[in-house]
Amino acid sequence: MPSGRTHDRITLMSLPWLSGGVLLATRSPLQALLFGSTYLFGGLMLSPDLDIHSLPYKRWGPLRWIWLPYRWAMQHRSMLSHGPIVGTVFRLLYLGAWLLLFGGIGAVAIAQLIAPEHWQQLSLFQLDRGLLELKTLTLRHPTEALVLYLGLELGCMSHALSDWIASAWKRLRRKNSQANAKHSRRK
Repeated sequence: MPSGRTHDRITLMSLPWLSGGVLLATRSPLQALLFGSTYLFGGLMLSPDLDIHSLPYKRWGPLRWIWLPYRWAMQHRSMLSHGPIVGTVFRLLYLGAWLLLFGGIGAVAIAQLIAPEHWQQLSLFQLDRGLLELKTLTLRHPTEALVLYLGLELGCMSHALSDWIASAWKRLRRKNSQANAKHSRRK
């Protein structure tokens, strides 16, 4: 398998080419910037290797503990961690659950300060409002939402693809060396 640094180099070296492709396709510098940003985040922070003690895991710094349950639950290189679309969506849902939890705790704390007698209703209202705003933004800007997701997905897939290519290359070399050994024994 490629090392973590090799995965990083692949992500960084492919960034200008892919972002340039998005710029040419959309003619929008904003969409190219959105794509490039999420591509970097997907490749460097939301990597499929969050299921092991890896560079992406370490990059989360003091927040890396949020990935421990994910690491314990995931088998390395499983479809849920390294699979196309499924792996990225699963990690996004996992991260979203943590953000919702942190947001919920924050909303409850603020609601208790503002309205101690009605804090439950106020905190639920704030959470509901935040989710509605996210849905509205996504529906109002579908192209940007798609560009953001494609950036994340391709950033994550740059990692998985390099793993798959390295594995296929090793299998092919092993198969060829076994065939050569078998052929030389026959002579």
